Amino acid sequence: MLAAVTTSSISALAAFAGQANAAVITGPTGPTGPIGPATPKTPAEPVAPPSPTAHITMPDDDLSLNAPVVGIAPSPDGDGYWLAAGDGGIFTFGDARYFGSAASLPLNKPVVGIAPTADGNGYWEVAADGGVFTYGDARFYGSAGASHLRSPVVGIVPTADGDGYWLVAADGGVFTYGDARYYGSASADSPSSPVVGLAPTADGLGYWLATAGGATYAFGDAKYAGNVMTGSPIVGISRANSGYQLANANGSIYALGGAPFYGTANTERLNMPIIGMTPTSDGRGYWLAGADGGIFAFGDAQFYGSLGGSTVKVATAADLFDDGVTPAQIAAWDKVNICEESGVWNVDGPVYSGGLGFSHANWARFNTFGYPADAADATPDEQIRVAVAFATYYMGGPNAAPDQNGCDGGY
Repeated sequence: MLAAVTTSSISALAAFAGQANAAVITGPTGPTGPIGPATPKTPAEPVAPPSPTAHITMPDDDLSLNAPVVGIAPSPDGDGYWLAAGDGGIFTFGDARYFGSAASLPLNKPVVGIAPTADGNGYWEVAADGGVFTYGDARFYGSAGASHLRSPVVGIVPTADGDGYWLVAADGGVFTYGDARYYGSASADSPSSPVVGLAPTADGLGYWLATAGGATYAFGDAKYAGNVMTGSPIVGISRANSGYQLANANGSIYALGGAPFYGTANTERLNMPIIGMTPTSDGRGYWLAGADGGIFAFGDAQFYGSLGGSTVKVATAADLFDDGVTPAQIAAWDKVNICEESGVWNVDGPVYSGGLGFSHANWARFNTFGYPADAADATPDEQIRVAVAFATYYMGGPNAAPDQNGCDGGY
């Protein structure tokens, strides 16, 4: 029998595609566990030299993106913005300048976010494996690229002075670098849906985490202001006044704790789901970005152009991962792992092993890839690759995954 758990995602696109109504949980008002900041000592990843042909400032009528847009970041004066795509591509609008991209690099995992430096003369890109790539005057303060992560990284947020950044993972883990301070994480709470973003407080002495199911967690001097219940996933969180705004994949905006509301895109005909939001520097407006690069501006946010209407190439596993799994598959089975084994991947039991609760018989049957003989000795990606083979045979297709409402003992 299969354990039942909801499909989740490390990206808004994956979440939108496989969304089920997720349970909403009440967020804590402070740190919940002793998990400390990551301190991996890894060298800076190679930085691609700027190339004037490596980015596009305005789309052609038939523009085709190699990967969906995964993040938006405003320039410091609010007179422009950058878009980042999953293949590392960078697109500039308004006064946002191009300093290079990861599009030409052989990425181990897709890019999932972008963050600008304080002066707008550079930016960071982060990949799902925690690798950090620096461009312009962005400095490298460390990364999780060489670490064994329980769950993929979903975003990067800079400190106010640009001398550090936070990375946040789908299981609620928070990793700090440079002058970014650690105030707690949600990983010990085993969120019922994946964390999708982090928003720091005005003084940087705390932050909120938001999950796809609409739950929020507050740490440090961040004040908990409530959750939302929605049938479509939350894809981003932004601080506003003393509260926060949550953005939904269908374009809805939820303003909590005194945060202002300036408008919503949920009445628009979206070509692809919303993947994130970012506020203007004065907090009196915000932009929403779609997976096709569409831009929606509200309040005092100005529209400087978009990639809206672009055709997004449907990536195959080979396009992204050497191990043959896609971001959506990783997201779905990572959620199974959290439900089955609370984020642990090396469980070695008499009947079921590994982070997905494989029976020894099923692991032997579907492990045709030369991975270790016991699921407990395989990497998370290797276990997910075998799970995809299992799902193809038993569940009707490679993108199938168990639904959330069970966790009854593996398969």
